[in-house]
Amino acid sequence: MIEIIVIAAPSGSGKTTIIEHLLKNNANLEFSISATSRKPRKNEQNGVDYYFISAEEFRNKISNNEFLEWEEVYEGNYYGSPQSEVDRITKLGKTAMFDVDVVGALNIKKKYPNAFLIFVVPPSLEVLKERLEKRHTDSDEEISKRLQKAKEELSRAKEFDYILLNDELEEAIEEIDSVVSEYLKNKLVPGTFRIVEQK
Repeated sequence: MIEIIVIAAPSGSGKTTIIEHLLKNNANLEFSISATSRKPRKNEQNGVDYYFISAEEFRNKISNNEFLEWEEVYEGNYYGSPQSEVDRITKLGKTAMFDVDVVGALNIKKKYPNAFLIFVVPPSLEVLKERLEKRHTDSDEEISKRLQKAKEELSRAKEFDYILLNDELEEAIEEIDSVVSEYLKNKLVPGTFRIVEQK
């Protein structure tokens, strides 16, 4: 059985920190590198941060069904998860870990029903707003957009296999370590999830 772990979360929920922890502490996990048609930013490397390809090449790959999921974020600016990454990681004998948005996660689930979908949630939207403000990276307008998107994403949480509440980071990391360990031992079956009541 191909093992896949997908983690999604509203912006500001701590997803990146949790994923970095899992990859650092689990030799059996391998990060699935996304493809994008945008230009590399400073210090980004092809095949490490992303697979950087042209918009035309990206569209050709879409036509050939080479993506598990993809999105045109802006006109001509594509992001997607190549099917070839699952093949690459499976050949290594490892479990593929994806960092995608909610829609992308659910699209991966359609192609791989046994994929284990984890949704990271904040204690409340108020806490999420505070976290976004503390980052000092977004304007008030951008934060409002992120919060609106978060509301939409949270409404689909029950479609995931496991809901991880990230209130205290250390506790969330301890919980995710246990959950991922159980999944990798085939003791946790996708579809059996814990519901967290939102405040």
